Amino acid sequence: MKITKVEHLHADAGQRSFDFLKISTDDGLVGWSEYNESFGGLGVSAVIDGLAPQIAGKDPRAHEAIVTLLYAVRRQAAGGVVQQAIGAIENALLDIKAKALGVPVYAMLGGPVRDRIRLYWSHCGTYRLAWAEQMQIPPLRTLQDIVNAGKEVRARGYTALKTNVFVLGKEPYLHSPGFARKGSFPELNADRHVLTALREELAAFREGAGPDVDLLLDLNFNFKTEGFLKVARAVEPFDIFWIEIDTRDAKALRYIRDHTTIPVASCECLFGRRDYRPFFEHGSVDVAIVDTPWNGVAESLKIAAMADTYEINVAPHNFYGHLATMMNAHFCAVVPNLRIMEIDPDTVPWYDDLVTVKPEIRDGHLHLPTGAGWGTEVNEDAVGAHPPRKR
Repeated sequence: MKITKVEHLHADAGQRSFDFLKISTDDGLVGWSEYNESFGGLGVSAVIDGLAPQIAGKDPRAHEAIVTLLYAVRRQAAGGVVQQAIGAIENALLDIKAKALGVPVYAMLGGPVRDRIRLYWSHCGTYRLAWAEQMQIPPLRTLQDIVNAGKEVRARGYTALKTNVFVLGKEPYLHSPGFARKGSFPELNADRHVLTALREELAAFREGAGPDVDLLLDLNFNFKTEGFLKVARAVEPFDIFWIEIDTRDAKALRYIRDHTTIPVASCECLFGRRDYRPFFEHGSVDVAIVDTPWNGVAESLKIAAMADTYEINVAPHNFYGHLATMMNAHFCAVVPNLRIMEIDPDTVPWYDDLVTVKPEIRDGHLHLPTGAGWGTEVNEDAVGAHPPRKR
C-alpha cells in the first residue's frame, strides 16, 4: 500500500473553520483527521503541503517511521504549526492502518479499558456570549441567561460544565485579554470588577445546574501568576472541579497549585513529551490536558503514559468537530489515567452533516464507536456546501 495523495478540506464553523486532512492510497483506502488552523495555528495547511512530498509513495501503515522522518526534517522548527501538521498526518495514518486491519483505532492500540466516557459541556455560555450571530445559536447577555444555560446542561444529561470569564452589564463581553480580545490587554490583571463578575457568573451557573453538576473554569492565558492565584482564591467557595490555566512556566504553575485548594489542569498548548516533562517533574498539574489533533494520537498516548508514572490524570483538548471527538474517543478508550472528556454541544446548524457517523452520546457520556478506523468519515459534499468564510 502506498500514499498517493494528501489534501485538506475546510468548512465554515461560525467564528472559525473546521479543517480536515485526507490521505488517499493506491488501494482505495482513505485516512481522515481533523485539525484547527484558525485558532492559533495559522499556516498548518501550508506546512502539510510542504511535508506531503516526504510521505508520497510510502506505506501509510508504517506511521511511526513516517512521523520519525517528519520530526527529523523539521527538527530546527519543532513545535507550533509544524507539530500540528505532523499530528494531523499521524492521525490520518492511524485511520488508514486501522481500516486496513478492519478494526477501530482503539483495538489497534491495545483495546479499550472503558466503553463509555464521561463528558463535560465545554464553553458553556461562551460561544453564546461572544459568537452567537456567527454560529446561529441563542445569545447570552444576562445572569438569567446563565441560569438557563445551567438548567439546559442538567436537562440534557451532562454531569459537568466548563465555562470562561464573562463580564456582563451594559456591554457584556468575554474576558479574554490573553488573546488580545476584550479585557485588560496587555496587562492581564485580575481587576476587582472581573473577580466580582466571575463570582456572579459561577453563582448563576450553580443556581441553574443544581448542586450535582460539576463546574470547571477555564482561564486560558488571561492572567499572570498573581492574577491566576487571585482568581483561584476568589472562586474556591464554588467547589470547582478544576481551574484551567495556560502558562509556559511550570514552576509558577506549581506555586499556584500549592496555594489553592482547587485542582489545577493545564498543558493543552504543549507539544510532545519534552514540553510536558517539566510540568510533570515539578508537580505542576493535577490533570494534564492533551491536544490529540495537535500532537497526534500515538504521541498523545506516550504523553499519557508518562503522566501516569507521575500519578497525573489526563484529559483531551476537544473544541473541534465530530471527527476530532471520535479521534479523542479512541484516545480516551485506551488510557487508564483518564479524568474526563471535553465536548462542545453549542454548534453551527450544519455541524452534524459534516461527518458520516455522529458520536453516540447518552446521559452525558460518549459511547465508543465500533466501525473501522475512527468510526466515521468526512462528508465531502457537506463540507463543500459550507465553505469557510474570509475573516
